[in-house]
Amino acid sequence: MRLNEKKDYYELLGVGRNASEDELKKAYRKLALKYHPDRNPENRQAEEKFKEISEAYQVLMDPQKRAQYDQFGHAAFGDGGPFRGGFDFSAGFEDIFGDIFGEFFGSGTSRRHTRSRGEDLRYNLTISFEEAAFGTEKKIKVPRQSLCDRCHGNGAKPGTSPKSCPTCRGKGQVSFQQGFFNISRPCNQCRGQGTIISDPCESCNGAGRVRKSHTLSIKIPAGVDNGARLKLRGEGEVALAGGTPGDLYVVIDVEPHPLFVRDGLDIICDVPISFVQAALGTEIEVPTLEGKVKMKIPSGTQSGRVFRLKGKGIRDIQGYHQGDQHVRIVVETPTHLTPRQKDLLKEFAEVGGEEVHPLSKGFFEKVKQIFG
Repeated sequence: MRLNEKKDYYELLGVGRNASEDELKKAYRKLALKYHPDRNPENRQAEEKFKEISEAYQVLMDPQKRAQYDQFGHAAFGDGGPFRGGFDFSAGFEDIFGDIFGEFFGSGTSRRHTRSRGEDLRYNLTISFEEAAFGTEKKIKVPRQSLCDRCHGNGAKPGTSPKSCPTCRGKGQVSFQQGFFNISRPCNQCRGQGTIISDPCESCNGAGRVRKSHTLSIKIPAGVDNGARLKLRGEGEVALAGGTPGDLYVVIDVEPHPLFVRDGLDIICDVPISFVQAALGTEIEVPTLEGKVKMKIPSGTQSGRVFRLKGKGIRDIQGYHQGDQHVRIVVETPTHLTPRQKDLLKEFAEVGGEEVHPLSKGFFEKVKQIFG
């Protein structure tokens, strides 16, 4: 194929010129699984297609090569181009193709025998509204896998030791040929451990781990919100063969408060007052997270009016900012009036020149005008 006959790399992968690395990876994975020679034996066209998309992927995933390609096209890789000399598909094979052939051939395609990592754990912790606002310290019990005290994690009965796996010769992986690729996968006999236990430990049945309950002390920072996750590194499941333990994620569930509602760093609180207090004005005691404070209510205050208590909200986790408390007034309408109270209210309305039901009359008059 001559240089001017080469197809556009973006068209080969079916992506736009602004495609992200994730989009390139996703597009290549789909095409590589479709045109891989081991899925298309003795299919010359599929093999050539696989080479084309692999070349396109190798160029576009390299920022420097991609920039040159965007500027010069395929000429960047010709005799006079900065990347002349073609492509080395064997170089960096595991980095470029490893995750894709993990799907095609199974979980293990790497030539390196890596140590395992313990699994992460999740713990749901419920705390009060005040504990979330001011911070607290909690002790929790977490059931998790730990190294067996009897065999110290090797799984063998005390006085014995694991033996090297005869199949993989202690490597934990076996290699085999797939088409024109050399692939490695975990050894089936030793399950990738490289050793075999013929006389297992009685305490853990050869697993090397036992389930125990561990008590941990956790500091909850002030200002933590509902749904927050606290990460405790290394407090998850223990790993075998000297691997890294997993992490513990503590998910916070904040109980609702009977008086306060949180809105970011601010707090909203509904405070009821009487009709008389709203009309004449008064001074009331308002609850806050730090105790009661006095607040003046001006005369003529309407229901729904909001007053701000600066700095009475929640402090952020970094401790740099603190929210406010918003007091929303709810004017209570008196009920179960005595005849005397009703007469006084009617007299009050008449003195002010107010009809007893002016709003309702106006509303029904509008309804009549609209609907007849």
